Amino acid sequence: MPSTEPGHGSLAWLTYALLTVAAWGVYGIFLKNGQLLMRDPLMGRYKAFLFVGVAYFLTAVLAPLVFLWLKGATWSFSAGGSIWSLVAGIVGAIGAFCVLLAFGAKGTPSVVMTIVFAGAPLVNALVALLLEPPEGGLAAIRWPFYLGMALAIGGASLVTLYSPVHAPAKVRAAAAVPAPHLRHPASVVGNGGRADFSPP
Repeated sequence: MPSTEPGHGSLAWLTYALLTVAAWGVYGIFLKNGQLLMRDPLMGRYKAFLFVGVAYFLTAVLAPLVFLWLKGATWSFSAGGSIWSLVAGIVGAIGAFCVLLAFGAKGTPSVVMTIVFAGAPLVNALVALLLEPPEGGLAAIRWPFYLGMALAIGGASLVTLYSPVHAPAKVRAAAAVPAPHLRHPASVVGNGGRADFSPP
């Protein structure tokens, strides 16, 4: 249970976390649509990634600059903080590009993003354990932690193996066309007595 005691802050962090879930939850679908609507099977993924970079520039460069300027912040940056933040941005961009590559290799958003969002917390947990080992070492980690990792792997595997197969666009379009009406029975007359069921 999240702590709400004084000194631990409010549950505002949970609100922001859920907003992140919502934003990243539609990220893959929007990215896939952007790639397809470029109408360039060969270079569409790269064009889509270019606009992802434009969006990053607007939201992660211009917006913070304006915010820092309005707040009167100092413009001094520590070397360590700058390097780690730059590395974080690079790995984030690599991840976004790899998602596009997965889509280009016929991966679907429902499967690709499930693997991403189930696997990323596992990597995060393992790296965090290496960088900041728990007090008492690995022996201090309780079994629910390992159970959660196993459930994440199992859930991602089930979604990947049993994800619904989407009908091709041509099949969906054909299904949407109404069946042709049969000609009136009177059309039999004058046709050698043979019924004519061709479309009008």
